[in-house]
Amino acid sequence: MHASTQPPLWSDEVVSLAVEVLRVLADPTRLQLAGLLLDEERSVSDLAQQLDRPVPGVSQHLAKLRMARLVTTRRQGNNVLYRVENDHVRQLVVDAVGHVEHLLDDVPAHHRGVEVVR
Repeated sequence: MHASTQPPLWSDEVVSLAVEVLRVLADPTRLQLAGLLLDEERSVSDLAQQLDRPVPGVSQHLAKLRMARLVTTRRQGNNVLYRVENDHVRQLVVDAVGHVEHLLDDVPAHHRGVEVVR
């Protein structure tokens, strides 16, 4: 299902949940985590190492992302692997960062074919 192209008149429930999703992503660490999970599954320890942050803190951020249904998990042996929930979440993160790149640069990295460091 696609979002309506008509002037928005969403229900209070939809607006409230959308605000909560955006609020969860409005944290720098959580946005970085979502970016790291766009294309592959990763463990908490891998994510903590990538971000140079303590595992317990990263785990708490992942729990918030999971509660907002922005990431999902699967168990592989003793490891829990995280990934973005679906293509809608992936597009939301890519579009948000892409929009900011356009604000900051005449020719953003994603138009120059430059690999974006996440």
